[in-house]
Amino acid sequence: MGKNEKTSLGRALVKHHNHAIQETKDKGKHYKSQNKKVLESVTEVSDIDAIIEQAEEAERLYAIHHESATPVPINMDAGSSSSGVTAKEWKEQRMREEALHASSLQVPRRPPWTPKMNVEQLDANEKQAFLSWRRKLVSLEENEKLVLTPFEKNLDIWRQLWRVLERSDLIVMVVDARDPLFYRCPDLEAYAREIDEHKETMLLVNKADLLPPYVREKWADYFTRNNILFVFWSAKAATATLEGKPLKEKWTTSPETSHNTDDPSVKVYGRDELLDRLKLEAQEIAKRRKASAYSHRERVVVGFVGYPNVGKSSTINALVGQKRTGVTSTPGKTKHFQTLIISEELMLCDCPGLVFPSFSSSRYEMIACGVLPIDRMTEHREAVKVVAERVPRDVIEGVYNISLPKPKSYESRFRPPLASELLRTYCLSRGYVAASGLPDETRAARQILKDYIEGKLPHFAMPSEDDENETGETGDGGSVSEVSEEARGLGLDQVLEDLSSFDLANGLGSSKKKQVDSHKQHKKQPLRKN
Repeated sequence: MGKNEKTSLGRALVKHHNHAIQETKDKGKHYKSQNKKVLESVTEVSDIDAIIEQAEEAERLYAIHHESATPVPINMDAGSSSSGVTAKEWKEQRMREEALHASSLQVPRRPPWTPKMNVEQLDANEKQAFLSWRRKLVSLEENEKLVLTPFEKNLDIWRQLWRVLERSDLIVMVVDARDPLFYRCPDLEAYAREIDEHKETMLLVNKADLLPPYVREKWADYFTRNNILFVFWSAKAATATLEGKPLKEKWTTSPETSHNTDDPSVKVYGRDELLDRLKLEAQEIAKRRKASAYSHRERVVVGFVGYPNVGKSSTINALVGQKRTGVTSTPGKTKHFQTLIISEELMLCDCPGLVFPSFSSSRYEMIACGVLPIDRMTEHREAVKVVAERVPRDVIEGVYNISLPKPKSYESRFRPPLASELLRTYCLSRGYVAASGLPDETRAARQILKDYIEGKLPHFAMPSEDDENETGETGDGGSVSEVSEEARGLGLDQVLEDLSSFDLANGLGSSKKKQVDSHKQHKKQPLRKN
């Protein structure tokens, strides 16, 4: 072979290689541009660039599908003000509205597709369906009687969920044991059934070792009555056992939370027990598929879904036996779904955490629960208020070794501590001082929220049948708005003196005391002249 022939062959191979790359680029122009960006979760659209980008995309889709696009209704009724309505009536109206619009609060569905569709057509259909879903939620947000939580607004994150649901036979929804219903999404279970009637959904109640046995019994009864497939589990405990390390004190808050129990529905599963349970459920699904003439695959896929920071990646690492997925306390570590082969019969699939739309919770509650990042917190007192209302006063004082200000005589003795009281007392006990010389409440709030999420501040919710003790630990519950009978007849001077007691106790109220005295003298002087 001559020199020219060798050169021609090399050029032909390079030309063929470049042609293949160009074809790949032509097929995925949109996805090529997306690869330049980091796949990030978007729960609130505040960036002006994101708003402009979404407006341009909406205008483009409207021009293509103007006949199917429905305008967003705008409520111009100025007479719908809620003034003059009591808190109890407002709560009842909100509950009625939530029950009325519960069916509208859905997970976005992937539009029907076929392998014959090209990338551009598939991408346009998915964006159109996602925009229509956003329009429905906007109409709910405009209802003043409904409180809609921040939810995932990035289409690419939902695309990851769609892929996981389509390829998974068993859907494992990971929830936090301290409030399982907050992290559960019933419509996601319905969507899985819509894709394939043979798909099953299991509730993996993670961090169950933070609950006393009697609380786990209550939740086990609740799940059984509602025909919910569930398993109590602790990824932290399983990882520690696998590595041969002792558990930290915050994971062994009470000897009653040990794994030894006679009731199999209440026990906290170990690694091998959970793997056996997943294999058992996978075999049942395979049998049903085979009986209904479905093609049986070699491996059954188990997909893990749920909110951010509930322990999906930690669970998969514990089941695999080694660190295969990134784990951090910051929500949104997992960017793309990952598949891991466990055996010839079982394969796990980890989906990025998603913030599902729901009613009756605020952004601050989601920050306190670890769903939204603490670093993006703007109103630290509102987030700490959630912690102060859920953790009893005596528990906070015992964990931090502090003494919170006692309720005044005109207040309920069961009221939770105010966020300002908790933050100031914590700053004084730890010496947190900002550059201005005032207590560094932001630093204290971050630490308190971190302790709340990690379990250092014990708390848990009870099933709906125990609404009267739903957010408590062991102490008596009391409404913050309750006012004792002793408050009647109190004078202005006594009220002012009680309100400033916290600053007086910490040596900050000397000037305020003088102001009160001068106020008294000013009132008495005109009486003497008369």
